[in-house]
Amino acid sequence: MIVKEIKERLRKLGSQKKAEASKRFFKTGPGEYGEGDVFLGITVPQLRKLAREYCQMTPAEAEELLRSAIHEQRLLALLILVHKASKGDESIKKSICALYLNNTQFINNWDLVDASAQHIVGPNLMNKSKRPLYRLAKSKNMWERRIAIMSTFHFIRQHDFSETLKIAEILMSDKEDLIHKAVGWMLREVGKRDLKTEEAFLNRCYQKMPRTMLRYAIEKFPATKRERYLKGEIYLKRFENQTVTD
Repeated sequence: MIVKEIKERLRKLGSQKKAEASKRFFKTGPGEYGEGDVFLGITVPQLRKLAREYCQMTPAEAEELLRSAIHEQRLLALLILVHKASKGDESIKKSICALYLNNTQFINNWDLVDASAQHIVGPNLMNKSKRPLYRLAKSKNMWERRIAIMSTFHFIRQHDFSETLKIAEILMSDKEDLIHKAVGWMLREVGKRDLKTEEAFLNRCYQKMPRTMLRYAIEKFPATKRERYLKGEIYLKRFENQTVTD
């Protein structure tokens, strides 16, 4: 069986030294966000190579792999699903997105979310109702909330920023640092394509944004402008008719 074969190959590729480093990096200790996760110690390039090799496996087989207790097996399954969704027609994209949303409990660390949401959920919802994103954005599960904002990266690349900004506002009061970072990152990506739109949002919301979110959002701004935001010296009325560029 192909899943058994993959698991055996992954076991042989594993490195105890890398596994221990991954456990620290992905915060698997008691009370940490990745508590109890299991690593074999396999690099992402190795997993991407295997994903290309096994890209013909069925969605059902990928789902079986996704439900593994081992982190790298879950990541490999997601990389395979991303490949299949990118090459498939609309019906394939829809079915893979449905599979993905039915298994979010296994997409439970930031690397798993970031490698997949924008490539699976975003494209499938591009011309459809965005209701699933708002359900995820209001979830009690941190990783589902991260899926919501990261899925909008696909829309950002199409120069459609509206969903990103709406979900960013929903997540403004989120308690989790990993959500603050993801929202700030997506706002920064909006700014790369349309600085005026990002600044309009920031000028309205920056004073109530978590500090980390704000720092990520303004990371590429000139130093003097960053300082103005961080010190609270920028006011909405100053930007009603222009964008500051200094």
